[in-house]
Amino acid sequence: MDITINHLKKIYGKRTVLDVDDYTIHSGEILGLVGNNGAGKTTLFRLILDLLKADEGNVYIGETEVNQSEAWKDTTGAYMDESFLIDYLTPEEYFYFVGKMCNLDKTTVDQRLVPYERFMNGEILGQKKLIRNLSAGNKQKVGILAALLNQPQLLILDEPFNFLDPSSQSALKHLLHTYNQETGATILVSSHNLTHTIEISTRIALLEHGKIIRDITPINDEAKQELENYFEIETQE
Repeated sequence: MDITINHLKKIYGKRTVLDVDDYTIHSGEILGLVGNNGAGKTTLFRLILDLLKADEGNVYIGETEVNQSEAWKDTTGAYMDESFLIDYLTPEEYFYFVGKMCNLDKTTVDQRLVPYERFMNGEILGQKKLIRNLSAGNKQKVGILAALLNQPQLLILDEPFNFLDPSSQSALKHLLHTYNQETGATILVSSHNLTHTIEISTRIALLEHGKIIRDITPINDEAKQELENYFEIETQE
């Protein structure tokens, strides 16, 4: 489903942290959101998910304005950070809890986790550990998997490659690409890792000081070089 952003602003005190005029993310795209710390990536995601109140403008998911109805939540999955988890549960208990919220029984939840066995790598299920006692990488996996349980048509992941080892990063890229191809879902991913973002994205938005300064598609060698040059220059300043 399309996401339509209209004159969206978020202001803290005298500082405008996000200022996006008109921007549309089309159904079925994998949008990579890149930018340095403080560029506004997480703020944009939180506004799309109605976790923050915009100072100006609005966001539509499909035909629904996100702050006027909750209908979009039935077809949206997201993982932002550990605050999304219930850390005194085991992963299984947490998955069943999320499943219950989506009207899924335990058998269905178990079935929906099967395709992600490579990503779990034998470290998530059956460990008899509370989420709070998992490694940072495995907490990340639990959050991502929970976001996928309702088979969302919109999936939003903030820095999903953080804390993952190289094998898990590779498995996640495969997972996201496959999920997009099989379902046609729209996927939004922010990441500091430029290589991963370029490899999975069909389109990239470059944020700087809350503004989208470049909208890059298709992702080719020229686009890759432009992004690498941008971040190299920013690092040297």
